[in-house]
Amino acid sequence: MDTGSHRVRRPATVRRMILRDPVHGLVSFEAPESCLVPRLLDAREVQRLRRIRQLGLTSLAFPGAEHTRFAHAIGAAHVMTLLLDRLRSIEHMLPVEHRITPRDAREAVAAAFLHDVGHGPLSHLFEESVPGLPKHEHWTDAIVRDSGTDVHRILEAQAEGTAERVAALVRGEHRLPYLAHSVSGLFDIDRCDYLLRDAHATGVRYGDFDLPWLLRSLLVHDAPHRGPELAIDGAKGLPAIEAFLIARLFMFQQVYLHKATRAAEWMVRAVIRRAVERHQQGHTPDHFPAALREAALGTRPTLGAYLELDDAWLTTAMHAWERDADPILSNLCARLRSRALFKTLEIFGEDAKPASMGALLAHAQTVVREAGGDETYDVHLDEAIVVPFNEPSDDPMMVLFAKGPARPLREVSFLLERIAGASIRRVRVVMAPEHRDRLVAALRSDGGPSA
Repeated sequence: MDTGSHRVRRPATVRRMILRDPVHGLVSFEAPESCLVPRLLDAREVQRLRRIRQLGLTSLAFPGAEHTRFAHAIGAAHVMTLLLDRLRSIEHMLPVEHRITPRDAREAVAAAFLHDVGHGPLSHLFEESVPGLPKHEHWTDAIVRDSGTDVHRILEAQAEGTAERVAALVRGEHRLPYLAHSVSGLFDIDRCDYLLRDAHATGVRYGDFDLPWLLRSLLVHDAPHRGPELAIDGAKGLPAIEAFLIARLFMFQQVYLHKATRAAEWMVRAVIRRAVERHQQGHTPDHFPAALREAALGTRPTLGAYLELDDAWLTTAMHAWERDADPILSNLCARLRSRALFKTLEIFGEDAKPASMGALLAHAQTVVREAGGDETYDVHLDEAIVVPFNEPSDDPMMVLFAKGPARPLREVSFLLERIAGASIRRVRVVMAPEHRDRLVAALRSDGGPSA
């Protein structure tokens, strides 16, 4: 709880750090606003991010995608320092009470660095695989605010109340809305780093955009009833913000929703689901962690149990589960280790509409069951829906011009007007390879749904 006290308990020496980064080049944490980053690097909860891949199983489709949440955390903190430099250069546009203080800047860099510290194994995949498990945002908040973590102790050693303020910033809450939205919003430091980093690691250049020019194009707009918000210079920045948002669209199309990745993700979800079922039936697999035991009982895992989970644990567990007595669990784990992935068949037209999907899945399950397969674990209907660009009509990002009123981004961009609110939707049947020919024939026949 923030008592209003600002007692400072600084270490005797100030740590500085310079790193080489494959995306941003030279990354420096030497300024006073960056002083928390070198200290936070030593936190156990931060070091754990070295053992969690940024893109989960995407390396099964893009071999270079082995980068970690740790590297992304460093990149996000660096982008925040660049953004702060830009905001200082235009602070004359703001009333004094709306300018960023040294404490605001220091805590913004810390929030950028810690925004993903709560991710579980394989990033988003794990939290989607365990019913009832809180999302990574919950665990991030717990790590920052729990007095037993290294992260909390380091933040509080800076000044009392720092942890609470950093946690609020990660949630997108701050007295300066434009600073809060830079941590969590349409244009935030998270997206600025991960799009460039993921594009670099996968070799998919569609994710590239001109970050320096985009930052240079930022202005501040006094939004009615909300105060100052980030805006775009209409004379300079429109192509840059368009490229940023289109890059996100293309990365979803080409990388994040790739068919091999989606098939592998379904297999991992099936593995965890089956392992939990085995535990509930009294046949607990080896290397079954406390966090899953607690989740299987319908209780929220403790923070300590959750922090024991990382990619290395999941890989080791699945290797051990290859020897499990349950043929479904052992088979799925063996397929994953040898990259014998399930196949996919994309569905279009009427059969891909939500009203038809139940019948489509039932038909596929019948085909698998009649062939002697397992209708629960040998076939799945995968639906992925993403909206790459959307913003509330009452809080849009504004574009500023030398003459005339500020206009919402979607109103002045031919491209963004057309993709605003539009979704990317992919529907695929995911199936064990041995059923592929039979399922493709059945789903394309006159007697069943067509693909």
